[in-house]
Amino acid sequence: MRKEHDFLGTMNVPDDVYYGVQTMRAVKNFHITGERLDPDFIKALATVKKAAALANMETGRLNAIVGKALTRAADEIIDGQWLDQFPVDPIQGGAGTSINMNMNEVLCNRALEILGKPKGRYDIISPNNHANMAQSTNDVFPTGIKVCLAAKGKALASTLRTLEFWLDEKADEFRNVLKMGRTHLQDAVPITLGQEMAAYASAVRRARRRIETSLDDVHVVNMGGTAVGTGLNAEPEYSKLAAAKLSELTGEMFVTARNMVDATNNTDVFADVSGSMKSAALVLIKMANDIRLMASGPRCGLHELNVPPRQPGSSIMPGKVNPVIAEVLDQTCYQVIGNDMAITLGVENGQFELNVMEPVMAFNLFHSMDYLTNAVQTFVDYLLKDLQANTDGCRHWVDRSVGVITALLPHIGYEEAAMLAKEAYSTGRPVRDIILAHGTLTKEQLDVILSPQEMTKPGIAGETFLHRQDSRKLASN
Repeated sequence: MRKEHDFLGTMNVPDDVYYGVQTMRAVKNFHITGERLDPDFIKALATVKKAAALANMETGRLNAIVGKALTRAADEIIDGQWLDQFPVDPIQGGAGTSINMNMNEVLCNRALEILGKPKGRYDIISPNNHANMAQSTNDVFPTGIKVCLAAKGKALASTLRTLEFWLDEKADEFRNVLKMGRTHLQDAVPITLGQEMAAYASAVRRARRRIETSLDDVHVVNMGGTAVGTGLNAEPEYSKLAAAKLSELTGEMFVTARNMVDATNNTDVFADVSGSMKSAALVLIKMANDIRLMASGPRCGLHELNVPPRQPGSSIMPGKVNPVIAEVLDQTCYQVIGNDMAITLGVENGQFELNVMEPVMAFNLFHSMDYLTNAVQTFVDYLLKDLQANTDGCRHWVDRSVGVITALLPHIGYEEAAMLAKEAYSTGRPVRDIILAHGTLTKEQLDVILSPQEMTKPGIAGETFLHRQDSRKLASN
């Protein structure tokens, strides 16, 4: 054991750990989630610390020997070492101070070890004086969140693009599969399954673009703003240097906020990112539920789609298979929507020069991004790629529907169409058979008017027949 102290007193710290007294206090104080810090966030925060050390060395304020040891320690964390040295709970009081100090202590103790010095010799390399030089939790913690969101956001956007691709593929595959469109859960007019898939792709594309747009603002950082955004204790040139170093290290363009006080006390950017994910979740729920309904049955439901069987569906009903992949996508999206409410409340509750609720925002933002990324990839891999159309089932409902009579309105008029529809409802006979029995239209005309190509594109189905009718009327007059 080694003894470490802060202004509250002295604590025993195990010799084999790289964190120190302030981390020990945080672990004791916060038993909340039972989870550890997101590894991606730990690496992002280490990247911020490396950028800060490089900037401080360039200004001449940080000793090169100390700075190089700190940056080497940061590199090790970025490479995935020492992740077990971050035991603090992600949700904590103090606006992330415990997380910041956990990082500072690990960096310092590893840097001391690199220089051949024992852990805890903070008179040589200090968590506060060196690892935290020109910094405050209030600028490095939100910057770390933003660096992490930028990386996770790219992964999410990439996964959504994959979903778009496969929806477009299915749109092409199902382009000639005619089915009934439905509004109010009632029969409407025919549509192709391909058109429905293309609509899902369009909605996902729009959702993905919203997310990408919201991520633009996470590239605006307040490094150098220190405690309240005024830049106290940071060299004047430090802010831009730190942002430039951060850009070099990440390959992303990070810029210094124009108004550092604003960037330090407002967190609406996190609400924006979360809101865009909530919107995406709503789009995904709609798509997943439509697929569940179209796959319902298979004997006593719509059975317009065949979802790939992934596991037995019941512990009591033999042979039952459930659309579990669509269901898990739904549930994941519900969680994202719930996370958005927690983030919203966190953003709402900032006071004066700081929002101290950033830990709960970060916790839920990271979860939402990871959950959506994983769920969408699961949906693509285990459902969408192997999704099949039940062409006969789709055609069955079209043939039984009275909704197809809408396509006949220009040819026979609303009143006659309504009478034919009433007869179809009362007798259960197909509309086509009733029309042929009445001699209202010929088989040739019906074949054209009720064809998938005519009924599912803009314009009047069988418009050529209208021109013939008009010509005959003119000739007879």
